[in-house]
Amino acid sequence: MNTLIEVRDLSKTFTLHQQHGVVLNVLRGVDFSVAGGECLVLHGQSGAGKSTLLRTLYGNYLPAGGSIRVQHDGQWLELVGAEPRDILQVRQRTLGYVSQFLRVIPRVACLDVVMEPALARGWSKELAKARAELLLSRLNIPQRLWQLAPGTFSGGEQQRVNIARGFMVAWPVMLLDEPTASLDDTNRQVVLELINEAKAAGAALIGIFHDRAAREAVADRHLDMTPAAVNHEEYAHAR
Repeated sequence: MNTLIEVRDLSKTFTLHQQHGVVLNVLRGVDFSVAGGECLVLHGQSGAGKSTLLRTLYGNYLPAGGSIRVQHDGQWLELVGAEPRDILQVRQRTLGYVSQFLRVIPRVACLDVVMEPALARGWSKELAKARAELLLSRLNIPQRLWQLAPGTFSGGEQQRVNIARGFMVAWPVMLLDEPTASLDDTNRQVVLELINEAKAAGAALIGIFHDRAAREAVADRHLDMTPAAVNHEEYAHAR
């Protein structure tokens, strides 16, 4: 399979202005690439920079240096220093981000929240609705909730709505930030099935999973995020 995302010598620093300008080197010399059909799992203790790496790849954080290239519309695009409009287009068509937290949109029905990524790509409302209903059913969101705003849902229900939204359309590259955290065994298994379906469809995935069983179910390779080895990619197969 072809490489879909390539990261070279990536670094990220945070300046603590309230602590006399102390600079924290959170990421330093990060190197990896991920091909379609495989999942790279980020490995390291809490504070190693795993979530920071995902947010930097998505463009929420500006890197201090290095390169992030993705295959977008059939050609390589450098995201470091890219124009905001290019970043928005990548987020709409190429780079998906799935976390455990739903950014609740007030007074918007659950079904509409899940459908939105497909409608933004020009899907018909009928097709988007059918896909959204299938995902909500698979993730055990009761039909009586579909027309209600997710802000009224429990934390677990909101998490599953967010996962349905994240898997609503096919993404060439997917960033997964603890998507199985806090889920019961039944719904965790559904999420792992969705991840493996995305891999089978040719997506390149980069994920954080604190649950060992979840990691082993989806990982093809690991990236060691321990500070001493942040630039070392471990190619050993997880299974």
